[in-house]
Amino acid sequence: MVAEALLRARSLVRPLLGAPVRRLRREVQWRDPRLDFRVRRADGPLAFVVSEHATPLVRPLLGLDPELQANKAVNLRIAAACLDGLVLRPGQRLSFWREVGRPAYARGFLDGLVLDHGAMSRGVGGGLCQLTNLLYWMTLHTPLAVVERWRHSYDVFPDAGRTQPFGSGATCAWPALDLQIENRTAADYRLTLAVTATHLTGAWTSGEPCPVTFEVYEQAHLFTHEGPGVYVRHNRLWRREVASDGRVVRDLPVAENHARLMYEPFLPSGDGP
Repeated sequence: MVAEALLRARSLVRPLLGAPVRRLRREVQWRDPRLDFRVRRADGPLAFVVSEHATPLVRPLLGLDPELQANKAVNLRIAAACLDGLVLRPGQRLSFWREVGRPAYARGFLDGLVLDHGAMSRGVGGGLCQLTNLLYWMTLHTPLAVVERWRHSYDVFPDAGRTQPFGSGATCAWPALDLQIENRTAADYRLTLAVTATHLTGAWTSGEPCPVTFEVYEQAHLFTHEGPGVYVRHNRLWRREVASDGRVVRDLPVAENHARLMYEPFLPSGDGP
């Protein structure tokens, strides 16, 4: 009886204490003297473009309120302005949430699309995952190290004109699910971000030319049937570093993804039950 009462008490208290505890843990990390989060701005891009990418602001997604997509563009502009122009110097670490801060109506953030265990809802600051997705993908094409990244646990929308491998993004949720990037090179790297009328754009530039190019690709992509109506999508992302003479310098795994499908999958012959 006592054990059951303790479990019930824990279930009631955990939702109340969870958010403050997560915030405290993140604040402690941001103040860790062993980590240098003191990233500063500099005017103008550096001499060499190492990686750049752009993604459309509006996607034709069935059942999605157009207002949420319009609001997402507002949220992205606010967040991008917090990150644009930051220079990551050798030994420094960039934290997405430390720079962007907590999304709030008082700061101009609006309700956008929020995914809660795969279900679509609305919430302040919704849609910022598009920015962490872009930042993660660009960083994979640089010598910078991704030291914290959270994968999407649900695959909500079917592929529609996909040009990148499944699982090549990074989800975010204030402040627990952060994206952090560390500069373990000897060169400076400057981040450029902008929101145009149609796209979110970004680039990493450096004061030194990058000696290799990066190719990100997937392996072991498959769907598994985990129970009645439950399908899970899997893959592994690999990154190949190629020298200017075409020689492969390094070819290593960078991420592993598992996401429950929230739509009916098209399974090639031999997959599924």
